[in-house]
Amino acid sequence: MFSGVPDIFAGLLRAFAKTTFGKGPQMPLTETRLRALKTKDKPYKVADQRGLYIEVTPAGGKHWRFRYRLGKLEKKLVIGSYPEVSLKEARDATYEARQTVASGGDPAFDKRKKKIREEFLSAQTFEAVAREYIEQMMVQNGRAEGTIIKANYFLDQLAPAIGNRPIHEIEPFEVLAPLKRLEASGKHETAKKSRSFAGRVFRYGVATTRCKSDPTSMLKGALITPRATHYAAILEPKELGGLLRAIDDYTGHLITRFALQIAPHVFVRPGELRHAEWREIDLVDRVWKIPAGKMKARRTHAVPLSTQVIVYLTDLAELLGQDGYVFPSARTSQRPMSENSLNAAFRRMGYSKEEVTAHGLRATASTFLNESGLWNPDAIERALAHGDSNVVRGIYHRGKHWDERVRMAQWWSDYLDELRSGGKVIKAKFAKG
Repeated sequence: MFSGVPDIFAGLLRAFAKTTFGKGPQMPLTETRLRALKTKDKPYKVADQRGLYIEVTPAGGKHWRFRYRLGKLEKKLVIGSYPEVSLKEARDATYEARQTVASGGDPAFDKRKKKIREEFLSAQTFEAVAREYIEQMMVQNGRAEGTIIKANYFLDQLAPAIGNRPIHEIEPFEVLAPLKRLEASGKHETAKKSRSFAGRVFRYGVATTRCKSDPTSMLKGALITPRATHYAAILEPKELGGLLRAIDDYTGHLITRFALQIAPHVFVRPGELRHAEWREIDLVDRVWKIPAGKMKARRTHAVPLSTQVIVYLTDLAELLGQDGYVFPSARTSQRPMSENSLNAAFRRMGYSKEEVTAHGLRATASTFLNESGLWNPDAIERALAHGDSNVVRGIYHRGKHWDERVRMAQWWSDYLDELRSGGKVIKAKFAKG
């Protein structure tokens, strides 16, 4: 084959022929050789080194593969295509794969697992996880309808910015951007509560392996602290008497008038009143037991019912029956009255939002009861369902102050009747200013 060629060159040519045509040890690939590889009728392989080779397809594709053994089983790892994956990058990937095999691992299995996880996580957007959180952790756990509506509202504030982003990829600055927009529009409280909601979603994502951390934890201190909301409330006896007479004269929806009449006596939060159900009320034992899911502090709350409240509820039961909501919507009995019903009624009566609010009735009761000097402050706080940070102490107080709360509820209703009739202020000394 190499006749007429000096012996030294003939030997080199024979060695090269063996290398080139696969009849001896292969020479490592080079970029030049890779670019020169031509297509054939069938796929073929060209080895590099240490199990790395490239496969050339009839369509012209050049694909890196790594061949290795696990015990007696031969396996291969797909590394990528040339030239997207360069020779150096393919060798680096091979080195890492060999390290994995040496430590007892399986690089091909690890790659498949990583791909499956990436595909799974790419579908786990913030909005998808948030809606799952609302359904699983709020709806299924019996959270109040108003709470669920607010959660969806907070999601609506965040969704345009991060709703379609895979939850595990979201960084703190991405969450901060929509919060700052809310803040810039003066919605400081909404910004704060939206951050809190996002944090709960991320922590749910961590618990369900959709993300590794909560980026909102880095945003504490990044938002303006909103000023505490002070709900307008009547704090003068004569003015309160006038309000009670105006409620009795209210000519709007009858159910709304009953709610207005009962609200000053029980001084629960407006949402708790609206969502009251007959199954929670015992007219014989004169107690209303509000489930934890409807309470702000997520603890069951018992409300002693005065004689006056029992009369109102009995009249209402004769009118509606004792099934479903105590104060149903005007449109359907399957839903409670709307969130704005009581405040809208106050406006119809001529009271501005700076004078009276439904929530302000709590402040009215708290002020009058405290300034009467007749009741233990702890009993008043318990009646207002203000949480106690010490759970054991809270349980103790709930039992200790129940009898006092029952007496206080009746005294308060009697006092409201006195004010309604224009009578004197009884057993109370109210501070001026």
